[in-house]
This record gives sequence, structure tokens and C-alpha cells, in this order.
Amino acid sequence: MHGNNKLIIAVAGSGKTTFLINEALKKKDGHILITTYTIANCEEIRKKIIKKSGYIPQNIEIQTWFSLLIQHGVKPFQSHFDKGLSDFKIKGLLLTNTKSAVKYTNSKGIPVCYEESEIKKHFFTPNNRIYSDKLAKFVVGGGDRFRKTKERKFFVDLMINRLSKIYSDIYIDEVQDLAGYDLIFLQYLFKSSINVLMVCDPRQVTYLTHHETKFKQYKDGKIKEFIKTDNKKYFKDEDIDETSLRVSHRNNNAICKLSSKLFPEYVYSEPCTCFECRKSDSEDHIGVFIVKKCDVKKYLSTYNPMQLRDKKTVLVNEKFDVANFGESKGLTFNRVLIYPTKEFIKWLKDDKYKLAPTSRSKFYVAITRAIYSVGIICDEKIEIADVNEFINTLPN
Repeated sequence: MHGNNKLIIAVAGSGKTTFLINEALKKKDGHILITTYTIANCEEIRKKIIKKSGYIPQNIEIQTWFSLLIQHGVKPFQSHFDKGLSDFKIKGLLLTNTKSAVKYTNSKGIPVCYEESEIKKHFFTPNNRIYSDKLAKFVVGGGDRFRKTKERKFFVDLMINRLSKIYSDIYIDEVQDLAGYDLIFLQYLFKSSINVLMVCDPRQVTYLTHHETKFKQYKDGKIKEFIKTDNKKYFKDEDIDETSLRVSHRNNNAICKLSSKLFPEYVYSEPCTCFECRKSDSEDHIGVFIVKKCDVKKYLSTYNPMQLRDKKTVLVNEKFDVANFGESKGLTFNRVLIYPTKEFIKWLKDDKYKLAPTSRSKFYVAITRAIYSVGIICDEKIEIADVNEFINTLPN
């Protein structure tokens, strides 16, 4: 009998991490693991728990997704299941954003990797660190690691049974960042007696654990589709919740509307009605504004927004704070000024224009960082009727 599995799809600023923390603190029995992709998010979870309760309760453990896979999927079993690895000392993880285990580059400039049958070279660096993009694949017995289905099943059962004895609940924050073989590991958790609670904003896929072709149809945050297509028997209809965290405690109405237009396939976000959150709406400069290039210096001096750009090569005013779109994920600013790409300008002029998934996510993240106002640098006229309702012209 599987545990109680649940997915909550949230909007930016709705407090999904806080929700997970509150759920964990309610439970006095059992052992709870809270896991997420980035070290920074783990530290944020720790800080929030300490701020709320004064300490980390003994029954709550916090670690990154990679640490979970190494601690519970690799180290307990490496010498038992893998011939040739019995005397092999794994010396940690190598984080990689590019294709790993490259043997050589052919005459066409295409990297050729070590075959899966060469376990040491396919999964590990020369100094015995496991490649981050191969970690989940190694844990679930991907490739040629286990050639016999019976052998793989025995290993998986052993691994999941061990996890089930350690944890009663596993809470996964930012689950949209998982991909490829990570999803197979998720399937194993769904089948187990562990209660799995996941929160995500599928609009914010700016990081992925790796870019494996496995389950590529579910990349770009399609965790809901993954559950409904491949794991329906482990979830009831009410276990996929798209409404509880659709209210933003950060963004005002104008920002909610513009950000929601980027992802019309999801439930639209709404601003909360909390007194503490909404008292900021009395500020003078509230909403979304088109800022002409000639007005940027004046705008920065007047409102001191955080400048947000796609990458470091985009020129900004170095006298004011700046961050890249991806780096700003999870952060909150009073105001932001966005340096849009040509693609985003095309979408502003025609919201039917199809933005690439990564571009959509980056702009969603950038827009939703602001409490009071979003400035978008653009000299072109924006003609979209329902955008003009809440995009304002900068006053002289």
C-alpha cells in the first residue's frame, strides 16, 4: 500500500516553502525529510524553521536532492551491487551543466561519451566524483548498470524499503526542477509507504537537475502531466491541488495579470487581501510600466529598482544593483527594472507569439520578483488591449 501522495501547484509569492515548513512542524510523530534542488533553498528552509520555532526539530531533516541520492541511493549499496566498485571510494559530486563523461570530440565537433557499459568512466570523473547529471541514473540502475530486470528490482526494493524505515514523510520543494531519471526515483517513492508531499511552480523552470532524454516529454515543469499519465494509480484526483496556493502575497493585481498571461494554461494568480501585504498598494508607483531607454537613468534614480537581465553581457547601469533572471529566483524586491530580450518584446507586442519555454520561465521569474512595480525597457508601442489595461506609460 502506497503512502499519501500529494502535489500542490503554486504561483510566485504564494508561500509554497512556508507551506511545506508549516506542514512539517505540525507533525510531531515520524521522521520528515525536506529536500530541494539548490543549497541556497535548503539554507532558506533552515532559516525559516529556526525563525518560526527557534530550532530545527529532531524529527525534521533538510538536505539537497543530490545529497539524498548519494546518501540513500549510492553509498549504502555501491560495493554490494557493482562489480569493480567494491574498492572504489566515491569522493563526492561534480556539478555539471554540460554533457559529462566525454571521451573525445569527433571531426564534426560533436562530443562522444563513454558507453554506459564502462560504469566507472560513464558515471565518474577520473578522481572518483560522480557526475551530477548521471547521479539519478546510477541510483535507479539506468543504462547497463543492472543488465537483468530481476537484479534491478531487487536493488530498488532494498533501497526503497530502507528509505521507508528511515522516513515517514518526504517533502519536496521546487519539484519542477527534477527531470529525467529523477522522475523514475520519484515513481519509486510514490509506490512506497512514504507520504510524499510536493510543491512546485511549473512556470519557474530556470534550473534542471540534468538534461537527460529520459522522460523528455515531461521537462519544462510538466510534473502534473507526469503524474496523470504515468502515476495516476498512486494519486486521487484531489491529490493534485491547483487552487490552495494560487494567491500571491508578493505581487499586486497588475503584476499577477501580466505574469499569468505568460502561462495561460495554468490557473491565474491573484493578489492576496492580507492587510500587511496590501498596505503597500498605497505607494505612489504601483503596477507595470513601459520605460523608454532615454528615461532609464531617471527611472533608476527616482525608484531605485533592482535591474534584472538575461545574462551578464547585457549592458546595465553599474551604479545600481543588478541580477540575472535565473539568479533572482526565490528573491523579492520592492521594484524591478527588466532589460527584455527581443523575444520578450515580440511577446509584449503580440501575446500569441510563442516564447521558448526557458524564455517564458525567465520572464515569469523576473516579473514576479516585485512587490510594488515592474518597469520594462521598451521604445516600441505596445498594442495588446488587455495588457494596456494594466501597463502604464511612465509619467513625465
